[in-house]
Amino acid sequence: MAEFVVDPAFAAGSVFAADWPLCHVRLQDDARFPWLILIPRVAGATELEHLSISDRAVLMEETIRAGAIIRALAGAAGRPIDKLNVAALGNVTAQLHLHIVGRRRDDGLWPDPVWGRGPAEPYDPAARARALDLIDLA
Repeated sequence: MAEFVVDPAFAAGSVFAADWPLCHVRLQDDARFPWLILIPRVAGATELEHLSISDRAVLMEETIRAGAIIRALAGAAGRPIDKLNVAALGNVTAQLHLHIVGRRRDDGLWPDPVWGRGPAEPYDPAARARALDLIDLA
C-alpha cells in the first residue's frame, strides 16, 4: 500500500500549520489573503471520488473548521472577509487538496480569482507565527 506524502510543490508557497484527523493543513504564505490548504492524507488521491464516503464527510467538516479559522485570522488582522472561497483545482498540483481563501471586496483582485495573480506577499515572521498559533488553537 502506498504511503501518503505531501507533494513537494506545496513547500514553495505554504507552510505546515497542523495535522487534523484527515487533512494535512498548510497556511498559504501570502499575507494578502487569509488562506489555508487542506490536503487529505490519502495516498494517491487526486479527486474527491478517491476518498471514502466517511472521509468525504470528514473533509467537509474540516473545510467548515478551516473557514472558521479564516474568519478568525481575518478578524484578528482587523480585516473581516466578505466571502469565503473554497476550491479544489489541481491543475498545477494534482494531489487532492482544497483551498479555503478569505476574500474582501477591496482586496485588490476582487472579484477575480487569486490563483497566479500578482506576486505573493509573504507573511513577516511575527505575523506568520501569530497565524500559526491561531490555527493551532482552533
